[in-house]
Amino acid sequence: MKTNITSNLEPLPRALFTLLLGIAAVAALWVSPRAVEGMILVGNYGNGTIGEYNLDGTTVNASLITGLNGPLGIAVSGGNVFVANYGGTVGKYNLDGTTVNASLITGLTAPAGIAVSGGNLFVVNTGGTIGKYNLDGTTVNASLITGLSFPWGIEAFGTSLLVADRGTGRIGEYNLDGTTVNAALVSGLTTPIDVTVSGTDMFVVSHNGGTIGKYTTSGATVNAALVTGLNFPAGLAVSGTNLFVTQWNAASVGKYTTSGAMVNDPLITGLSSPSDIVVLPVPEPTTWTLLAAGIGLFVAFRRRKLRV
Repeated sequence: MKTNITSNLEPLPRALFTLLLGIAAVAALWVSPRAVEGMILVGNYGNGTIGEYNLDGTTVNASLITGLNGPLGIAVSGGNVFVANYGGTVGKYNLDGTTVNASLITGLTAPAGIAVSGGNLFVVNTGGTIGKYNLDGTTVNASLITGLSFPWGIEAFGTSLLVADRGTGRIGEYNLDGTTVNAALVSGLTTPIDVTVSGTDMFVVSHNGGTIGKYTTSGATVNAALVTGLNFPAGLAVSGTNLFVTQWNAASVGKYTTSGAMVNDPLITGLSSPSDIVVLPVPEPTTWTLLAAGIGLFVAFRRRKLRV
């Protein structure tokens, strides 16, 4: 039996169709270059967990990931969370907290910081080295960078790695292949423990000094005391025009603007020696998604008649 399907879907008037395309394109262009802030992940060194929170500080799951051994570093790539445990391992988890491999990398020397660039993990061993690994945990170079004093925080920035060396009070810059760009990009710091970049701005946490300093990515000082009076700050994340900083002794997270003004401190409380922090972005719809949705909406209201 042959089935014939005919349709008398009425075409959209040309003017209406053109208007639809214009509205959808303008809306898409307005939103597509940016991303909306999403969720906050916080490492708790004291109780071996990673907690998840909303941007307003409310709790989603204070024990999203459990059973960790001194989590000090967090990095996110795609749908995975990588955690550096001071006990000597890096674990891999899904964003929903389920375990992929709790012992993805082993045999490390008191790892603290961790960063992702492309298909590689860069792990800071506080004994004085930085190792490079594939995302599946296989080793590329366990001693990619050597000769550091007491490295702690790390940030992947373009083709560079920025390393906070608390032993020398410096931020050093290195290429992704481990070669040195400038081992003393910023110096004279008080126990630098974390570093993060936004655009051409670099923000540095001084643990014992209780401050966040602001510098350019070329090492020039903007404001060495951008934020002061913090209670042993440990981890720092930047999202849009806001800074989120963990405070080890205060068991909290504070929120400040990138110009140093306090937004809410404490934003999150009741933590257990909070260490690293990550803010996850949520991408907005692309141009084509909005365009297709708009066209579909208009077409849905047209009369369609099918005859079989």
